[in-house]
This record gives sequence, C-alpha cells and structure tokens, in this order.
Amino acid sequence: MMTTLDGYFEGRNQDLGWHNVDEEFGEFAARQLDESGTLVFGRVTYQLMAGFWPTPEGEEADPAVAARMNGTDKIVVSRTLDRAEWAGTRLIKQDLVEEFTRLKREPGKDIAILGSSDLTVSLLRRGLVDELRIMVNPVVLGEGIPLFGTAKARIDLKLLKTRPFNSGNVLHFYRPATA
Repeated sequence: MMTTLDGYFEGRNQDLGWHNVDEEFGEFAARQLDESGTLVFGRVTYQLMAGFWPTPEGEEADPAVAARMNGTDKIVVSRTLDRAEWAGTRLIKQDLVEEFTRLKREPGKDIAILGSSDLTVSLLRRGLVDELRIMVNPVVLGEGIPLFGTAKARIDLKLLKTRPFNSGNVLHFYRPATA
C-alpha cells in the first residue's frame, strides 16, 4: 500500500501522480510479486490495474512488473461487478470471510492485497491479514482519501521492520497486534 506522509493513498480525482517510483522501486515491486501466488483487489483498484497492466502502455512502462501482474492469479472482491475479464481473475461477490479463510489454508505462495484500502480494513478487522506493507512517500498532499479512512475504530499494529529507499520512500512492515 502506498501512502503520503500525511496519510493519503489517493489524491483528489484519483490522483496517483505523487507515487515516487524509480528503478529501485521497480525491482522491489517485481520481487514482491514473485513472493505472491495470488493478487487480491477491491473493485476500484482492480479496474485501474486491469485497465493498465494488460495494455501495450502497461507492458512498455515496466515489462517485468507487467508480466508478473498479468501472469499471476488474481481475485477481485466486488458486490457490483458482474464479471472479471483480466486473464487469470476470479470474482468474489459474497462469503468474503469464508473464501479468504479457505484461501489462507491452501499451500503455496503469499496472498497479496494491492492497494484496496477498504478491502484491507475489512479483512484486517476479521483477522485475515497477517502483514501490512505500507510504503510512505515523502510528499504531503494536504487532501485526498485517507489510507485507513473506513477503519472507524482503532487498529493496533506491531512494527516488524522498516526499509528506506534511496528515493526517500520508507517501507514499513507491520503485523496486527492481535496476531
């Protein structure tokens, strides 16, 4: 999950132009995708990703990440979508807790939620998130959509480690304090 220093994951009008990405970040993203056997998205993030990575622009922007995004199994969680057309994507419309409990029991690589703040909060509240990786970008937007805007109540986390990037980004690894 990417956030600004003042806690926004998205600027006004879905602005993500503040994302501080460079070669080091690209290498990190590729390694993180290699650790994942399934990518999970909420509807909004899914539509953004599905509208970019399988296109010529996405493949040209970062061929290594595009190959991983397009080749990894994906799940989109949505009550409103009727179908998911991005190759390798399965749609979950109901029984979220049951589906994720079953998924977590399956052997294999990690399950990674990319973006999708509301979905992450929902799964975190249900004890279905083992680790959060939050990349803080050295920028202040002053307004936008808060990273955990739907939390509505306290969620305690335990810091596991941090990793600074040359760009000024800092990656924080957390686990729920109740885990």
